[in-house]
Parts: sequence; C-alpha cells; structure tokens
Amino acid sequence: MEKPTILITGANGLVGQKIIEQFQDKSVNIIATGRGLSRLVNFPNTQYFSLDVTRKEDILNLFASYPIHHVIHCAALTNVDYCELHPLECQKGNVDAVEYLIKACEKYHSKLIHVSTDFIFDGTNGPYDEEAKPNPLSIYGNSKLQAEELVMKSRISWAIARTILVYGVSKDMSRTNIVLWVKKSLEDNKTIHVVIDQLRTPTLAEDVAQGLILITLKNAEGIFHIGGPDKMTVFEMAMQVAKFWNLDTDLIKPTLSHTIKQPAKRPPITGLIIKKAQEQLGYKPHSFQEGLKKVDEQLKLLTL
Repeated sequence: MEKPTILITGANGLVGQKIIEQFQDKSVNIIATGRGLSRLVNFPNTQYFSLDVTRKEDILNLFASYPIHHVIHCAALTNVDYCELHPLECQKGNVDAVEYLIKACEKYHSKLIHVSTDFIFDGTNGPYDEEAKPNPLSIYGNSKLQAEELVMKSRISWAIARTILVYGVSKDMSRTNIVLWVKKSLEDNKTIHVVIDQLRTPTLAEDVAQGLILITLKNAEGIFHIGGPDKMTVFEMAMQVAKFWNLDTDLIKPTLSHTIKQPAKRPPITGLIIKKAQEQLGYKPHSFQEGLKKVDEQLKLLTL
C-alpha cells in the first residue's frame, strides 16, 4: 500500500516542527514547507522546500510535482497586533493563501486540515465548543474566520482544528510564547505586567501536533477544538511558571487589559471545550503542569 504524502505548511514554526517529529514513527512521506531555509532536524521521511503560500503559482507547481494526499496548513500571520496594523498583509497571508490551497486541493483531490484559533470568538461567554457562534474582535480574528468560511464552503474534503495559546520549545525558534516569555523575564529580574481578566486554556505544542495527526490519520472531517485541559487566566499561568522554576513571583504584577496599550483587541474569556476531540479522536492533552515539565526537559536537552 502506498504511503500517504502529507504537506505541512509553516513547518519551521513551533507546531510544524512538533508535527514532523511525531510523524517519524508513522508510515508517511512528508513534504515540509516554510519561508527561507529549513530549521528542521534532518528526518529521513521528510523533504523540505521553501514556499511562500501567498504565491498561487508556487503552490500549484508543488502540487503538480508530488502526489499530496493531505495538507496540514499551519502557516499564518499570527502576530495579532501586527495584523491589526498591516491588514492587507494579514488578508494575503491568512485568507488568500487558504483560497490558493483550496484550489490546489480541488484540482489534485487532496484533503485540507486548516489550523484556526479561539480569536474567532469575542470572549463574552467562553469556553467555546465547536458549535459556538464566531464574532471576532480583531483583524487577525476576522481573517481566520474568513479562512474557515472559505474552507467550509469549498468542495474539498476538509477539517478545521482550532487551537489556543500554544506554548512550548523547539530548535531555532523564531518567536517566543507565554511560558518562555515569563520564564526569561523573571530570570532577567524584570518586572512584568500580566492581565488578570483574560482566560484561556493554554496548549502544549506537542498536543496541537497530536490533534492534527489524529485528524489526519483518522481522516476525520469537520471542526475540532484542540486545546489544553486547564482553564486559567494569563496571570495564573505566569504565577504557575514562576513557581515551577522557583522564580520571584513578586515581579509579576496583575493588571487589566485596558491598561495595556495594544493595537488589537483581545477576547477576554475564551478557552476551548475539547470533549469532541477527546471522544472522536482519542485526543489526550497534557495538563499545564505536565506541559511545564516537558518544556523544562526540552530546554535542558537544548543546552547539552
């Protein structure tokens, strides 16, 4: 039986790297794409290509060259404030790119697994299940909702995996995340102001990868919420990070969202209800404490 070929966009990112790592014990061929040079470990079943997903012809050429069965679309502009200040670039990266991938999937009969976000919700009554009505507050959230709508209206086989506040560590990371930012700031003896009025369900990057791989291998369709099991405010997360690494909690100052001047509005209370993914996919995420332990183990390995 022919091994399925899986295209992973945004493979240089945190989640992309974790997906490729977890696929190593599976019988698949992987085409990994990202902007610029590869930041991946050299895996035997993986080929890397530099690809700009906002270039329609480049996408079609790649699909014409390889028999792609599944696409896991991780590539996106995810900096919420940057998107607010650069709406045309956000539209191009988060909406137009999805339109091009859908067209390629239609032409070559590939399945699209699209990664989305809790920021499609307004945060007035979270946590949210898959049936909740979206109402984004930011240009970023709106772009991700537009992309979802394109996927759902398409004639291809599809799944949407909504994720939330992903944290973790990998080699050659281009961006930080809540856990690493708090840890580094406190280690540098910096005072940080952390909001007490935003609630999330923080998610270990390995768990996002687990959910996406389960969707792929089970050929599941529809919308799935892939998040962590623990609901907490961002301030509570920061406190747990400090205590885990025995750092000074007095450096963490509670604050309210409106006092932090950010271009994009954040939804206050989101969180994702993951019951559907647990029951239909067998999804088993780590607790936040388990996730911190895993991050600690990986950070130690990186320093060897």
